[in-house]
Amino acid sequence: MPTTHLAGPILVIGTGLLGTSVGLGLSQRGLSVRLVDPSPSAQVVAQDIGAGTIHVPGAPLAPELVVVGAPPDVTAQVVVQALLDYPMSTVVDIASVKGSILNGVRNDPRITAEHLSRYVGTHPMSGREKSGPAAARGELFTSMPWVICAHEDSRGDAVKTAEALAIDLGATVSRMSAGDHDEAVALISHFPQVASSLIASRLLNAPGHSLALAGNGLRDTTRIAASDPKLWIQILSHNADALLPILRGMREDLDRLVHTLSAPSAPGALLDLAQLMGEGNAGQGRIPGKHGAPPQAFALVTIVVKDKPGQVARLLADIGEAGINVEDLRMEHSAGHQVGLVDISVIPGRREELITVLSALGWKVAQ
Repeated sequence: MPTTHLAGPILVIGTGLLGTSVGLGLSQRGLSVRLVDPSPSAQVVAQDIGAGTIHVPGAPLAPELVVVGAPPDVTAQVVVQALLDYPMSTVVDIASVKGSILNGVRNDPRITAEHLSRYVGTHPMSGREKSGPAAARGELFTSMPWVICAHEDSRGDAVKTAEALAIDLGATVSRMSAGDHDEAVALISHFPQVASSLIASRLLNAPGHSLALAGNGLRDTTRIAASDPKLWIQILSHNADALLPILRGMREDLDRLVHTLSAPSAPGALLDLAQLMGEGNAGQGRIPGKHGAPPQAFALVTIVVKDKPGQVARLLADIGEAGINVEDLRMEHSAGHQVGLVDISVIPGRREELITVLSALGWKVAQ
């Protein structure tokens, strides 16, 4: 078994996607994990797939760590109860909002300074469009950011235990205040979710022949619109204060665009459109690249592949044999044809080499 920073046992309260994934990851590392969920079926599924064993109510338990994976609207109450029930334990939550939960815990009349010192808010920045314990993966957090939002009353050993959880699950630890965290996720997570959902809602009454033309652009921008609406209702309402300024800014941009397109031949209209698109280019260019490094412009090579088993695997094997690293990969199916397009991103200096290698091996490269 791999060496771990936690000793256990760990109690996971809430066996949804994240809670069960935490249990799976820790159990796979040999730690003792107990599971609790209001839904008997959810905790049974989590146990059956190896996330831990169901904790019998009233049975003795002194966990090193309690991980609260409850929905945001009840997270504060569950954290409070865990602090009261397990007086020797560090308690963390893994909800995607932090300020409202900290305030809820702090303002509970039953919570003393000692209780509060054992609580640390955290947020693993990973997930899937699917929900529930059956969608859980023990590797869900590998190489992903895990934000530790210690407050001014958090004990040093409690913070260390919270960080140990993230490290044992293979995540990369980041540290922020609850307020800074909520502002950050409003911009990079909650706002994209709203934008994606609003775009997808425009498709409800679209004719089928229009949707048949859809490519990766539409799929990319609407992918996260498939996320669980029940969870997002809670997230958005809990982080409304941080999200509203961003939405107002987007409304100003949309008003500007509508005004410009209402008279596209007017003096300055095309310049304004160019500025709007240019601002988008500049913003997209600020998104960190691979491994969090500064953004880098990769060179693109598009290969035509037949739509049959083993083609993509063979393509990647051929690229690997050539000693060329794939920086990114995207696939798009060609409507009405039994072929697909695979976009391979490589560092610019190796693009021509890749084209030469693949062409020699019989692959059709779209120039």
